[in-house]
Amino acid sequence: MALLISWRPSSASNISFPFIVKKTSYSKSAKIGSFSTNNINISCSITSSSASTMVAQRKLPILLFDVMDTIVRDPFYHDVPAFFRMSMKELLESKHPTSWIEFEKGLISEEELTRKFFKDGRSFDMEGLKNCMRRGYSYLEGVEGLLKSLKENGYEIHAFTNYPIWYQMIENELKLSNYLSWTFCSCIFGSFFTFTNFLSLNLCLINISLIKP
Repeated sequence: MALLISWRPSSASNISFPFIVKKTSYSKSAKIGSFSTNNINISCSITSSSASTMVAQRKLPILLFDVMDTIVRDPFYHDVPAFFRMSMKELLESKHPTSWIEFEKGLISEEELTRKFFKDGRSFDMEGLKNCMRRGYSYLEGVEGLLKSLKENGYEIHAFTNYPIWYQMIENELKLSNYLSWTFCSCIFGSFFTFTNFLSLNLCLINISLIKP
């Protein structure tokens, strides 16, 4: 999934999330976003003068890309069942119902994931699993060329992903940072990005607001 964000300043609108736009008298500053998780509480604002400066300096639209199975092949679905010598159905029935989600949110460590990956607590080769993942990471066909073209044409690109700390393994293997910024990872923010909080947080942290035309 990719999201295109266009931005233009307006001296006649105040913005709050989610998407509440009211016509008001002129204000020198406007709150453009806020987001809360168990770990952080972020609120952002921007003045009209700095807004004009940002628009002049940044090429639009700003591009936000999901990562797994959008830019990068996801080994979890393609390779991991075979690693465990299971079908996907058997794997989903055997694994702990929340451990991977907790790992993606950064709520448990890799060591804790090893202990509770399976419902019955069975042991397994974690390093072998990580090597399986590393071998499985690859750019989807045509995507690296697209990212290179966008970068060469001056577009600002951000990745967002509900993914664990293993996003660093993706970076080590594929060097996505040559084309984009690893700006939004669920394991860093301690929360999954739903559609609503994703927009609020992302637009806030990259200093972009949605303005009603």
